[in-house]
Amino acid sequence: MLDFTSALYLGFRHPSVSLPPWEQLTTGVPAALAEPPAAKEAAAALARLQGCERGTLAVSTLHLFFDLFPLLAGPAAAIHVDAGAYPIARWGVERAQARGVSAHTFPRGDADALERALRVTGRGRRPIVVCDGWRPGFGPPPLAAYCSLARRFGGLLVVDDTQALGILGERLGPAAPFGHGGGGSLRHHGIRAGEDVVVVASLAKGFGVPVAVLSGGAGLVGRFERRSATRVHCSPPSAAMVQAAQRALALNERVGESRRARLAELVQRFRARAAAAGFRAHGGLFPVQTVATGEQASALFDRLARRAIRAVLHDGSGTRDARLSFLITARHRPEEIDAAVSALGAPHARVAVR
Repeated sequence: MLDFTSALYLGFRHPSVSLPPWEQLTTGVPAALAEPPAAKEAAAALARLQGCERGTLAVSTLHLFFDLFPLLAGPAAAIHVDAGAYPIARWGVERAQARGVSAHTFPRGDADALERALRVTGRGRRPIVVCDGWRPGFGPPPLAAYCSLARRFGGLLVVDDTQALGILGERLGPAAPFGHGGGGSLRHHGIRAGEDVVVVASLAKGFGVPVAVLSGGAGLVGRFERRSATRVHCSPPSAAMVQAAQRALALNERVGESRRARLAELVQRFRARAAAAGFRAHGGLFPVQTVATGEQASALFDRLARRAIRAVLHDGSGTRDARLSFLITARHRPEEIDAAVSALGAPHARVAVR
């Protein structure tokens, strides 16, 4: 079966034999009391990669967002959430709302709408702007504009960079259409990090490790570590997670550029083949490519399944909202890309993606 459902975009895998042995998987001591040196080293390396001063690890982005928004948002704050933000960040916002913090959503990718909202609610309230660095199917928000607005109104920007970490980087060019380094959205947009920018990201996509990092200014990250409830009441990342994160960073330095270049070539091949077959692939150069919506998406999903090809059917809230996507990784072969597009059918199945 051909599988186009994995978000391990760079194809990094971490079999147990590739990791150093550990004497115990977890210490039984919460992170608030003690962290192994390896966890601090991995967090520091990730923060440097992203262009931030300091980082701290957690088991998941849910753990980080659970504590982050109550920490940032007091009674004098107002949270402004891009409508395209991923649900996990929203769950953290909802926790802050339950404590009386004002929050509202503005249209996806609309910096003008955000500015209007800041002019109304920003007076007397510290704004916290929340968005994804990249949302599959929609692309990046105007991140530099969001950051500028947050700073102008005396607030800060919170970015969920799970999709972009490991893929996007700086110094884009013909040989590096994703950019160099894989540091994520801040690097990609040339945003100077500081105490007014916070990045939360899981390594489970580009780097293939189910662990998360919060990165930002040294003062803010230190404050988070001192006041985080999950660092007291939940287990810290295990030895396996930390060692896999370190291995992913080493792989990124050694083969990251070649993996990103290969990934870009495969995505471009998919888009070209899809266009030749009569389909419009939506998603730009990002490795999540949507080829159909609505009822056609469901029909094509069934057609692919009969041909032993797995793709992703996003159900949405109803049949009209369904989307069919292919997730492409650096481990796919060109002939697999061709076979997947061929299985979609004849040009008469063409669908215009919204």
